[in-house]
Amino acid sequence: MLLRPAPPPGGAATGTGVPPTAIHNVIGVTKAYCTRVGGGPFPTEINGAIADRLRERGNEFGAVTGRPRRCGWMDLPLLRYSNMINGCSWLVVTKLDVLDELPEIPVCIGYKLNGKKIDEIPAEAAVLEKVECVYTKLPGWKKSTEGISEWERLPKKAHEYLQFLEKENGVKIGMISTGPDREQTIFMEDFAAEMGVQTAVAVRRK
Repeated sequence: MLLRPAPPPGGAATGTGVPPTAIHNVIGVTKAYCTRVGGGPFPTEINGAIADRLRERGNEFGAVTGRPRRCGWMDLPLLRYSNMINGCSWLVVTKLDVLDELPEIPVCIGYKLNGKKIDEIPAEAAVLEKVECVYTKLPGWKKSTEGISEWERLPKKAHEYLQFLEKENGVKIGMISTGPDREQTIFMEDFAAEMGVQTAVAVRRK
């Protein structure tokens, strides 16, 4: 997930003249972790050696400026909010392989504000700056997933991480990337069928 303003699907209707009724599927795209460019609230931000390693493995540097991106853990309240305002039908998870070396992977499942648990993003940035993340920790897989294009070949713990994200964010995962090349992609069978993707690597999730 990239924490920055992005055009919502409604922009397709106003910007290109496509009627809203012609939009049948909205595909959300998130990284397997979070990044942000520039200042502003970033509840799950991490620093130090782990952040440096994620930044290096994920090549998290601005394409034009070379400026390092801020890195953090997956933020489920933010992902659910993004799904809601965009009406996402499917989710694509990218850069799964960046997490390969981690022994455990924290995932933000909610926030605390003034000691009280909240499950949604505060509307004001100044308030979001004050939240404390509530984490659950999932075991890492400690195996390379780079280049894998079949669901069955992913480590069991990688399955569990993705299935947890899918269950908690409320939108089905249709595609997973395990590297920067086009071939380093896993297509789930139901997603490929609905999108009309002809691929030999579309697989049925077990």
